[in-house]
This record gives sequence, structure tokens and C-alpha cells, in this order.
Amino acid sequence: MKNALLIAAACLLALLSTVGASLPYPILPPLFASGAESGLNQFLGLPPKLLFSVAVMINPLGLLIGSTVLGALSDRYGRRPVLLATGIGAAAGHALTAGAMLLESYPLFLAARFATGLLEGNGAVARAMLAERLQGTLRNRAIGWLNGAFHFGWLAGPLLGGLTVGYGLTVPFWIAAVALLAVALVVMAVLPREAPSTLTTSWWQVARDRHSLNLLRHAELRTLFKIQLAVTCGVTAFYEFYPLWLVEVGRYDAQGIAAVNVGLCGLMTLSALFSGRPSATPPLKRAAWHAFGVACAVGLVGLGSLWVGMAGIVLFGIPNAFYNATVQNWAADRFGGHGQGAVMGLLSTTFCLANILMALAGAVLTLLDTRLVLLLGAALSAAAGWHLWAWRLRLPAAPPMILNKAPE
Repeated sequence: MKNALLIAAACLLALLSTVGASLPYPILPPLFASGAESGLNQFLGLPPKLLFSVAVMINPLGLLIGSTVLGALSDRYGRRPVLLATGIGAAAGHALTAGAMLLESYPLFLAARFATGLLEGNGAVARAMLAERLQGTLRNRAIGWLNGAFHFGWLAGPLLGGLTVGYGLTVPFWIAAVALLAVALVVMAVLPREAPSTLTTSWWQVARDRHSLNLLRHAELRTLFKIQLAVTCGVTAFYEFYPLWLVEVGRYDAQGIAAVNVGLCGLMTLSALFSGRPSATPPLKRAAWHAFGVACAVGLVGLGSLWVGMAGIVLFGIPNAFYNATVQNWAADRFGGHGQGAVMGLLSTTFCLANILMALAGAVLTLLDTRLVLLLGAALSAAAGWHLWAWRLRLPAAPPMILNKAPE
């Protein structure tokens, strides 16, 4: 019962955090690409597509910083207080986003999305909590279920945005704010209090000295980072630009994008529920095949007609769900001695960095053709699959040296 409540609380938080991050996906493309002028898409006379790319990038930039430091901070201060603080803060960020849209203030919108992303980088904390408190098959399944909650958030967020935006552009953000506050109360009630840390280092010292990127001093983790970055560049190119592709190729509005997203995230969530099952196939071999699957799905969107591309959008959910579960469980087993918060933070940080890189690439490539950024993402994921296949053959069986403990 205790473990069930722990898993449920982590999944609820993951769901609501992802809902908040994904809410704007069906809302922003029509806002910036439909031709209707507003204060949000006419800032400084810049091209609306460029403003759209920056708006898409700014939340992952916050996620990048949050994912880098929040996991390490939770290693120092405990999972419960960090999850509570970030949940309440993210709710405030959604309220500020709503205010920026009412004022049609593009700079305030960017600031609000950045702050929200910073605090929603707590997914690494939730993963670390499960990896730390659970063992064996239950941990593998719990991380799979947690990934399912994240994936379902990508369904629920755009769906919520598409269904409620008709009542006003700010309504989805107010709903997200209230829901996050409710989940913070659940976390407060369910997660046990932790013993105070005996370390005397300040939070700034912990963030500076124990952030996830410090793990890159280790050769194996550098290799994992490079491969993970390439795979997630394909994933984030897909997430960021398939809604714009639907607007341009199929003339879809927010409701239409949300409907397509239901198929994608529904299949991805279903896949995640089974992705934590034991397998006789070595994990890196499985991860390589899943990376190839991601590349194929994204390539279908970049090269196909409307209906072929839509098939790629929906099928993308299968390899993406299995890849995430495979790599996260393998990383928890192999590198857990470095601190689960830092390890899961590195994986989350890599995803956020990929978001930023592909948003920057898209800011240029979409001015030529939106399909170019999708094809670039597919090529990077395919290259990562090839490197995973080769890496598994030369990776030593012994685990790497454990990182020194946090400074006293």
C-alpha cells in the first residue's frame, strides 16, 4: 500500500507537470501561423515563425536549468520539499502565463514560460525517488508507469488546450495552475517526511558543485550523454514541429492538432505500461532498435503526405515509450552510485538541451521548409541508434567508479 501511494503521487506530479509543459502545443501554432495579428505575434516586427520558435524554445530552456540542478538539490535537501516547492511554483508560473496572454505581452509570456519550465524540471526528482525507494522488477515497472504518466501528459495537455481554448486563450493555463496546486497537496499528504540533511553546504553550492553536468567527467556518462542527445534531438524536433507541420500541410486548428495528439499519446501511454517488462535482449541492443524506430516515425512525417505523416505521428509513440523505459532503467542500474537524482537529472537535462537545439535549428529551417527540421531530427536519431549498437559491443561489464559524495 505504501509503495502504491508513492508511485501514484509520483505519477500524478509527472502527469500535471507534463500537462503544463504541453498545453501550448496546439494553441501556439495557429496563434503565430494563422495570419491573424496580435501583440504576441507582432513583437518588434520579427517574423511570426521566428517568434513561434523562440516561444517553443523558452520553456525547455527553463527545463534544462531545472533538470540540471533540481535532481542534485533533492539529493541534498530531500525529494519531498523539492517536489512541493516546484509544484506550487509551477502553478504560479501558469497563472503568470495567463496574465501575459491577456496583456498580449510577448516578453512577459517568455518570462512566464521560462519560470514554469525551470520549476517543471522536477521530473528527475520523481524518477530518482522511485529509483531510490523501489527495487527490482517493481522499480522497472514503476519507472515505466511514471513514463506512462509523462506520456499521458503529452496527450492530456494538448487535449485540454484544444478543448478549452474555445472558452478563452487563458482558460487552459488557469486549469493547469489549479490542478498543480491540488497535486502539491497530494504530495504533501502522501510522501513521508525525510530526516534533515547534516550537510552544511548552501543550496547554491550544491547547485554549483553537484549539478548533473558534473557527471560528464566520466567517460561512459559522456558517451551516454552524446547518444541520448542525438536521440532526443529527433524526439524534440518531432514534438516541437509536427503541430506546425499539421497547420501548414493539413490546415489544422488547435482542436484538430489536439485530436491527432490523442492518437499519438494514447498509443504511447499504452506502450509505456508494458515497457518495463523483463526482457532477455540486452538493454542497449533494445535501445538501438527503439532509436531506429523513432527515426523511422519522424522520417515518415518529414517525407510523407498528410495521411502518411499522420500515421508516423501516431506510431512514434511506440518506440519512444520503449526507448525511454529501457535507457532509464539501465542508467539507474549502472550509474545509480553517482546519486539517482543526478543521473536522472542528466537524462532530463539532455532532453531539455535537445529541445533548445532543435528549436534554434527550427528557427532557421522552418523559414525554408518545416519538413527540413523533421528530417534532421530523424537523421540524428538514426545515427544514435547506430552508435548504441556499436557501443554495446565495447562497453565493459564492470560498473564505472562511483562519484565522490557531496562536499560536507
